[in-house]
Formats: sequence, structure tokens, C-alpha cells
Amino acid sequence: QVQLVESGGGLVQAGGSLRLSCAASGYTFSVYAMGWFRQAPGKEREFVAAISWSGSSTLYADSVKGRFTISRDNAKNTVYLQMNSLKPEDTAVYSCARTNDSSISSRYDYYNYWGQGTQVTVSS
Repeated sequence: QVQLVESGGGLVQAGGSLRLSCAASGYTFSVYAMGWFRQAPGKEREFVAAISWSGSSTLYADSVKGRFTISRDNAKNTVYLQMNSLKPEDTAVYSCARTNDSSISSRYDYYNYWGQGTQVTVSS
């Protein structure tokens, strides 16, 4: 079965960096686009970034553009989210997700498999 397992979250000071990883299994990883979403307490789930099956196309939320970088290693079945210049408002549970085809999207209903999430906390 499809499994997505995130890691790399933690507590960091504002201005710091974290690198999240999402290890995928149970399907042919290189066929599908992947995305990262986040959800803060009391807020709706928010799109963060997405990457095409090959890694040649990426998409970012305006709130993270220029600070976050999504990438993937198809040989390792892993997608990454490098987060730099972190702000307290980036605090949330970050989840990776798999789309239902090779195209990237910012719509959460375009993704049909989700990881359990990893907590990112940015202190001021």
C-alpha cells in the first residue's frame, strides 16, 4: 500500500533553516507529482509547494516563494522541502502528499495520499 513518511521537523529560531523529507513506498514514485501542505492550529490546510514527476516543474505558495525549495530524488523515492529564513508564521504541521497523476497542483483535492505530518515550530 502507499505510504508517505515525513521527517525533519523540529523547533528552530526565526531566521533558521530546516529540511523536511518525505519517504514514499508502495508505488512507482517517479510517475507521480508530489506536494507539501501545512496546517497551523485553528487554520485551514494550506498549500506550500509541489513538484512534477521529473522535478522539472515546481509550484510555490506566495508566502514561501524565495525561501522554500522543493526537490525530489526519484532514485531514493524521496521528496524534500528545504526551508530557509523561517518565520514564526511558518509554524505548522507539514504533510507531504501524492497526486493522482503526473501533473502538479496547489489544490488539496488533487492529492489522494497523505503522510501523517511533521511538526515545525519557529520561535521568535
